[in-house]
Amino acid sequence: MAFPPAIPVAMRTYLAYRLGTSAIVMIGVSLVTYGMIFLTPGNPAEVILSERLDRPPSQAEIEAFEAEHGLTDPVPVQYGRWLTDVLRGDLGTSYYAETQVTSMIGTALPVTVELAVASMLIALAIAVPTGVLSAVYQGTSVDVVCQLGSLVGVSMPNFWLAYLLILAFPLTLGVLPVAGAGSPGQLVLPAVTLGTGMAAVLTRLIRASMLEVLAEAYVDTARSKGLRGRIVRYKHALRNALIPVVTIIGLQFGSLLNGAVVIEVVFQRPGLGLLLVDAVFDRDYPVIQGITLIAAGIFVVTNLFVDLAYRSLDPRVSMGGEAS
Repeated sequence: MAFPPAIPVAMRTYLAYRLGTSAIVMIGVSLVTYGMIFLTPGNPAEVILSERLDRPPSQAEIEAFEAEHGLTDPVPVQYGRWLTDVLRGDLGTSYYAETQVTSMIGTALPVTVELAVASMLIALAIAVPTGVLSAVYQGTSVDVVCQLGSLVGVSMPNFWLAYLLILAFPLTLGVLPVAGAGSPGQLVLPAVTLGTGMAAVLTRLIRASMLEVLAEAYVDTARSKGLRGRIVRYKHALRNALIPVVTIIGLQFGSLLNGAVVIEVVFQRPGLGLLLVDAVFDRDYPVIQGITLIAAGIFVVTNLFVDLAYRSLDPRVSMGGEAS
């Protein structure tokens, strides 16, 4: 693959290496997913035709469905045909909806991304000040309250918090909608549910990283020069403390897509999570495989951007991951 001449040679080599390993990861994910799909019980022809016809299908109808979708071919042949189509940008056609999988994912993906971004913003808005305060006031009542709050957030299952929020706001107070997507109000409860759990993890990490940085000699030097405590904490200490946090933020953003599966079902948001659950119950193999491939791709791309962000936060970090 050719890169623009403006990109340094070291970065070109690194990007070529990462793109190669990413391709291997994507192929591995598709192989594992495709294999597990065919190991699950249930015949997609029987499940889909039963719902479509509202009666048990006949053997002839099942055989016609399987022949139409190539389900009678050996699994390696089916996988090879699917992989060839994917390389051409075609994720196949849904068995159940008889719609292009690419179109279905294109409709659902923005809903999930919207939820992930909103959840991340809420998590950072809570975690950054809370983690810094906990580190600055280590051992005080402020630190105890912050750590207790993060412990509760880590321990609380997302689905349980989701039902508590539904009971509290839509059902008891009569504010905020319970389900759906498209308006800011419909985003609040799902984003808070996902964001608070992530904030708990990030708070503990930011606290630990800040404590380590605040003990460094250059922080004492900055204080000895008469710099205000806020400048020392946020301009000098926090930037360096965020370097290890960037990795977790990137990984957590990817994990939000997994968390969205449960949350989108609870709040009935028409995103990738709800689409995936429906596809699993319908044995809609092309949709399952397509969503899994897209989710894996998002993880891969996110990890690549995390590595590049390391470089901008700390110029000493080389593209190979070692300090220069």
